[in-house]
Amino acid sequence: MERMATADTAESYVIAIGTKKGLWLATSPDRKEWSLSGPHFLMSEIPSIGIDTRDGKTRIMVGVRSEHWGPTVAHSDDLGATWTEPEQGAIKFPDGTDAALERIWQIHPDADSRPGVVWAGCEPISVWKSTDGGEHFELNRGLWDHPHRSEWGAGYGGAAAHSIVVDPSGEKVHIAMSTGGVYRSLDGGTSWEPRNKGISAYFMPDPNPEFGQCVHKIAADAAVEGRLYAQNHHGVYRTDDNGENWDSIADGLPADFGFVMLTHPRREGTAWVIPLKADGERIPPDSKLSVHRTNDAGNTWTELHTGLPDHEYNAVLRDAASVDTAEPVGVYFGTRGGAVYASADEGGTFTEVASHLPDVLCVRAAVVVGNAAGLEVPPAAAEATVIAEAAVIVEAAAQEIDPTPGDQASAPVPG
Repeated sequence: MERMATADTAESYVIAIGTKKGLWLATSPDRKEWSLSGPHFLMSEIPSIGIDTRDGKTRIMVGVRSEHWGPTVAHSDDLGATWTEPEQGAIKFPDGTDAALERIWQIHPDADSRPGVVWAGCEPISVWKSTDGGEHFELNRGLWDHPHRSEWGAGYGGAAAHSIVVDPSGEKVHIAMSTGGVYRSLDGGTSWEPRNKGISAYFMPDPNPEFGQCVHKIAADAAVEGRLYAQNHHGVYRTDDNGENWDSIADGLPADFGFVMLTHPRREGTAWVIPLKADGERIPPDSKLSVHRTNDAGNTWTELHTGLPDHEYNAVLRDAASVDTAEPVGVYFGTRGGAVYASADEGGTFTEVASHLPDVLCVRAAVVVGNAAGLEVPPAAAEATVIAEAAVIVEAAAQEIDPTPGDQASAPVPG
């Protein structure tokens, strides 16, 4: 949505950076110069972040995991000046489930047409839904009671429901889990079926099972109904029929392993990945950190390296990368070595926003409109004429949960 800017509706940008030891916030009036503040929740793990800019407001939601107090969802409506946490916890397994919350892997605000609806993916593998802006969540019983659940696995980091994609109608929902693969609901989450045909699970006795794949991340094409992209544990895929069939689009990439999958918020066929050499060698290929972008739905790929280091041995986790909704789109990511990079030109050039932070687990970015977001807006920014409203987070929290040894060079296990 676009609106005319006034002194009260100037545009600013926020990056929320979740790490193994707290949350940092970076702000900018122009995506060129960034100011870093924090830490919030020092010594607590922040594996998930959601930034909700619906209804002209900005709410930052974070999945906090304390070694002493356990996991919960906290939120701020003033860009981190204050934080609120439900007294009894935002996510709590009901009586009779014989389960306890271990980690919140994903926080996903729903569409503008469903204000207040927020989804969460958790460990043990479960999906939750809030209708009050992320303050209280209800367990999705359709997935929790699924007959496959006892066969879903866990890797080094635990068992994660880490990707949630909801179509505009709200009826069609795709999730991805490690391990288990992609599951789809056609009735808003009441029932679920595996949709993994074509996605390899080479580490299993049957390399093409109905379920059990270790899909690292999925994302939807904003302009083509039924098209999704997946970064797998070795393999990059696209479906054009809502997951009925998946086809490889890895040709042209230096490696088919990695955790990140990002898509353009408006334009057809545009996606970004950050390859790693292999599951047993989780470093950038040739130790050269690069983002790769396709503008034709995976038929070809372009390496984007300007501003990134030539020598880098740290991985980028699945939720440690994100895009915003500005024009041109911003691309953001953080490494396990504590560096955070931002691009204001869809990956053409990157600048370093932060360095020497703890292990980056999650990154999200947002275009925030005006003083309602709590930012001090420079006069020059307030005089802008047109602004693009957007929200983004680079979540690097979801470390891969594979059933295979050494699955994710990012396991979130504290320590």
